[in-house]
Parts: sequence; C-alpha cells; structure tokens
Amino acid sequence: MAIRTVVWGENIHEQTNEVVASIYPEGMHNTIAKAINSDPAITATTATLQEPEHGLSAARLKDTDVLIWWGHKDHGAVADEIVERVAERVWEGMGLIVLHSGHFSKIFKRLMGTPCALKWREAGERERLWVINPRHPIAAGLDENFVLENEEMYGEAFSVPEPLETVFISWFQGGEVFRSGITWRRGAGNIFYFRPGHETYPTYHDANVHKVLVNAVKWAHNPQGSLTTIHDAPNVPVEQAPEPIVERGPKLHQAGEAGYR
Repeated sequence: MAIRTVVWGENIHEQTNEVVASIYPEGMHNTIAKAINSDPAITATTATLQEPEHGLSAARLKDTDVLIWWGHKDHGAVADEIVERVAERVWEGMGLIVLHSGHFSKIFKRLMGTPCALKWREAGERERLWVINPRHPIAAGLDENFVLENEEMYGEAFSVPEPLETVFISWFQGGEVFRSGITWRRGAGNIFYFRPGHETYPTYHDANVHKVLVNAVKWAHNPQGSLTTIHDAPNVPVEQAPEPIVERGPKLHQAGEAGYR
C-alpha cells in the first residue's frame, strides 16, 4: 500500500499576496503534494486551514500515515482540539514533517515542549544546505550540498530539544548557520523539521527539495501501523501481576478504577 500522506497548508499568503500567488498559483500545499506524488510509493492529498476541522477530521487522521505541515501567518487560528488530535496520532505512530515557518505552529511547539524560536532575516540570501549525515535515508540521492539561490535566513540558536539526528546544516550568505534538517521521535511517531520554504521564493519547485520531501515521507512512515495502546494506563489487578504478590497497605483506588489524569 502507498504511504498515505496529507499535505496541510495554511493557504493564506497564496490568497492575499500577489508574489506568492504568482509562484504558487495552485497553492503551496498542492505544489508540495504534486511533487511527492511523483513517487509511486506515496499517495498525497491536501488539507487547509479554511476547511471544516481544518481538513483534519479524526477519521481522516486515522487513515493518514504521514502529515506534512506548513503554516506562517495565523498559527493561532488552528483550533486546540485539532492540535491535540494530531498530537495523539503522532504518539500513536503517524509521521509528522514540519516545514519552514511551521516551527512556530501549535502542533510543533506542543510536541517539542519548547519555544521553538530562532533568528531570521528576509533578504533573499543564498542558502547552501550541507548534508552532514550522508547515510541517513532523508539524504538519499543528494550531493554533499545543494544551493537555494534565494531564501529567508534562519539562524541559531534554535530553541528546540536536542534532536535525535541532524541531517542538514545551512549556511547563509550573511554568515549565519542553522540546523535545517533535524529529527525527533515522540511516542511511536517520527518527526522531521525541514527549514527551507519561504513563500516568496520558488523553493518548493526545486528538485533537491522534492527529493528531500519524498525521502522524508518514506522515513517518517511507520509500517507497523498505529500503536493505539500508547494512551492506555491500566490499573493492573494483583492477581495479574507477573510474579505472585499479596496486597498490603492502604490505597486510593478501588479494583479496576481508572487513575487520575
């Protein structure tokens, strides 16, 4: 079965900014989905902020293997209920790929537990992305570096938890560097943050970026399926203990009673 991927886009700049609309006339989310659909191992559809439940109903997320997230102008408009719904699916094993300004999205901050802040400058600088983990699956098929002629600068320090792996480091024309491709695991879910993607530049038309996104979807996918028991916190009866024990001392809960959450 193909990897069921949903590309979520905020879909605001494409509607309000002439430059963005000229670069992405079909919307950034559709451009990204088209790029990763070029690989027969992936089936990508889209969802946007403006749809009911932001296009992320419980039923749809249940059938999603990997979610790609791009947001910028109105992170606050994403309903907290949807954020929690997505977080639960990540804990269960759904992959999550967060792009560019999605570092400030509610879902990314929810899963990182940190401010996710950074330095930035919008000056159309050259960005050179160095592959510092060439054997990582996300870097498959790439040269030792590739260049985006115009991009927004993001600079360290990036206030995120220490990553599981660092795949890319970017150098910018103004001198700053940034960890541009980093991974984490939350619960059973794989998370990848990929820095490029400022909306006033044609980043998502770049062949190397397409390769990274396809590789990232394949890496983030968990073929073992959902681990729904990750939410369970059972009150284990004495008679079901792995070793024989005798109950003793006072307790708060009755047999079979759920714990406090």
